[in-house]
Amino acid sequence: MASNPAREAATEAITEAVAEAGLDMEVPREGSFLVTIPGTAKLKTLVWLEVGPHSLTLTSFFCRQPDENHGVFYRWLMQRSADMFGMAFTADEVGDVYLRGRLPLSGVTPEEVDRLLGCVLTYTDENFNAALERGFASAIRKEWAWRTERGHDTRNLRAFAHLAEQPE
Repeated sequence: MASNPAREAATEAITEAVAEAGLDMEVPREGSFLVTIPGTAKLKTLVWLEVGPHSLTLTSFFCRQPDENHGVFYRWLMQRSADMFGMAFTADEVGDVYLRGRLPLSGVTPEEVDRLLGCVLTYTDENFNAALERGFASAIRKEWAWRTERGHDTRNLRAFAHLAEQPE
């Protein structure tokens, strides 16, 4: 394969930024990086960084397709995308939601990689619970009821306690 200085520089920038941030990273193949970002609302977010011949592509799974309120759910995500830096929410052919971005290789620096990873964390943590409320409220209510009826822990559902108090 012919040498590509822009790809090599981007690869070095990604490696440096991830190491500086102290994040876990796997390199399953040349030019592909799987970075794990710990979060608060979503406890773990995986981010694929793919260095292509001309651009860096970022892809991060956000959540599966909603069970309900599809129009409200996707419209809300589109509105959120309008104010996002370097990426947007997108859906695949079955409706699962991702954060996706693309950056020319000339713009890939350790600082820019750090900024993009920070954006993924921010957009995921700030929007995850609200997205679940819009697209999965009935399932959350059912899970809450099932756990409380059996005396099971509801700690990881605490952010959704208000849904349990509302009628379907």
